[in-house]
Amino acid sequence: MNTTQSILENAKQSILSQSESIQKLTNYLTDDFAKTVQLIFESKGRLVVTGIGKSAIIAQKIVATLNSTGTPSIFLHAAEAIHGDLGMIQNGDLVLCISKSGNSPEIKVLAPIIKSFGTTLIGMTANTTSFLATSSDLVLHAHVDAECCPIGLAPTNSTTAQLVLGDAIAVCLMKLRNFQAEDFAKYHPGGALGKKLLLRVKDMLDNTHAPQVAPDASIKKVIMEISEKRLGVTAVIENGVVIGIITDGDIRRMLTDRETFSDLTAQDIMTKNPKSIASTVLVSEALDVLEDYKITQLMVIDNGTYKGVLHLHDILKEGIV
Repeated sequence: MNTTQSILENAKQSILSQSESIQKLTNYLTDDFAKTVQLIFESKGRLVVTGIGKSAIIAQKIVATLNSTGTPSIFLHAAEAIHGDLGMIQNGDLVLCISKSGNSPEIKVLAPIIKSFGTTLIGMTANTTSFLATSSDLVLHAHVDAECCPIGLAPTNSTTAQLVLGDAIAVCLMKLRNFQAEDFAKYHPGGALGKKLLLRVKDMLDNTHAPQVAPDASIKKVIMEISEKRLGVTAVIENGVVIGIITDGDIRRMLTDRETFSDLTAQDIMTKNPKSIASTVLVSEALDVLEDYKITQLMVIDNGTYKGVLHLHDILKEGIV
């Protein structure tokens, strides 16, 4: 077996080993998991998630996921906790402590102190007879048969199991809260994701560049309007109502099909009943319309009033796609 084949085979074995560990986790779900989710859901305080080593890194990810899905959470490093950071824990908080062995020195010091505060302690461990498990009010069993690393020591399957259990908690809480995309948007206002969930057509519409011509406008006037507004299109408006659309493609086809166009007007080459959208619609929904009809521009019309043109290129510039 050459080096490439060997690497790929090792990678496959690692992935398969971890996927099997995750699948087996369903066998270790108990009523304590349901009670944990219910406690967090009903809590007026925060969920403090703590751990040491690789478990601490997993704890940080769980906190990030919970915060972004509506559960106030903070990360507390187990080593720093016993050197002053225990002050982060407030009345009404719950503590989730993560440790594969459940017998780390820091955990043995931390768990009794947390209990002395009268705080509910939830232990996530692979060892249900460990110090953490026996000290906890509720136990989440993150069992794995073995690690997938060659020497069986590096946290791999075990940290994946912890991460999956944390995600399962978050998903269950989202279900209980009936957490919707609108709620998700509140916690993700920035970047492409925030724009996709929050940005509306009116937020990116340039009303000062709303190309329009009358039905009897000359072709020269149409070309000048399209060129000046630089959107590759113009609306044809009669009595304040959009009756058609002319694109730069319509102009090219006209020039190809005819020797002269001096006798033509806007209404002769326009497309009637153009696709349109309201300014209050999400830009992501407008993008779906553009893709469905394989077009690059949409007329923006509110209650019959022409507002402007939404162009695919503008959406691309915003990084929504």
